[in-house]
Amino acid sequence: MALFQSLDSLCFSTLMASSEVDQKFLGRLAKSSSNANPFLSAMLYKVLGLSVILSKKLVRARRLRKLDTTRDTKSLQLYHHIIWLSREGLVIIEQYVLPMVPDYVELKVLSYKLRASFYHIFVLFHNQPSINQTSIPSFTPTLNKGKAPDRTSMRYSPNPLDGGPVRNPGPLPPGLAPVSIPKPSASFLLPAIDYIPTASSSFSAAAALSDKLLSGSHPIRLSVKTEYAAYLYDCLHDGEGSRQLASQTIKEVYDAQEGMDDDMFEDAAELVGILGKMVKRGLASEGSSGSTPHVESAGTSTTPRARIPPGDVASPPAVPMPGMQNPI
Repeated sequence: MALFQSLDSLCFSTLMASSEVDQKFLGRLAKSSSNANPFLSAMLYKVLGLSVILSKKLVRARRLRKLDTTRDTKSLQLYHHIIWLSREGLVIIEQYVLPMVPDYVELKVLSYKLRASFYHIFVLFHNQPSINQTSIPSFTPTLNKGKAPDRTSMRYSPNPLDGGPVRNPGPLPPGLAPVSIPKPSASFLLPAIDYIPTASSSFSAAAALSDKLLSGSHPIRLSVKTEYAAYLYDCLHDGEGSRQLASQTIKEVYDAQEGMDDDMFEDAAELVGILGKMVKRGLASEGSSGSTPHVESAGTSTTPRARIPPGDVASPPAVPMPGMQNPI
């Protein structure tokens, strides 16, 4: 099974760049709120620590490339760790941070964005139904030594009285339990449900807040829109919507009149560069799948006839007779 089948290099770089901006502002806001609200500052530092560890786990999972689903490997444990970190971060954001940020500006937008980011990870790795083949595989327990073997494929000797093979159309014999439907192996950490509606509403709320409270070139606003565009493309498979959002965000950056320092300018420039790539994302594959290559050997009004070098004898092109669909 290919790891990160839908998470290509562009999507992965998008998540990492957005996460770096979030971590940078988390540290600043946690430090600035330490005197006025020590509890909020402590929660922000916890989210920052979880985010840093989670980013390292995602980088490690990206490098593994392959996931062995036949046994409990370190790669499977890594997936469990990613889900656990995301779950703990979401609990802190929803229960402790969001209730205390109504009077803030940057922190309010960042908190809503972080909530959407955690749900984004749930959709990528643990959504049911799965959006791709990269989610955590289902776990079917195997029979260990000492347990009854599977006798469904064994042949039985014919019954001398009936003159035929023994059949058991009734219930299973005592001691053999019916086979249960396998559950995702991370169900003990997080319920295996459809997280797409919650993730979509979270991204919409974060984007609306960023449009209302932040300037068009603010790095937090760009972080929200960048990951939102990646979510639309990778999870909802809405390539057109993703490209439109990226294009509109770039336009808003150039139309913004607010000033910024050098550090914010570097963050904004990096995210704008990623958005520029996302504007073109998927156009080549959609164009190749939606059109057929021109055949130059059958000269028409739109495709020229193939040129023949001097001295060569050209055979006339095959012209279909009336009623023929596939001439040879």
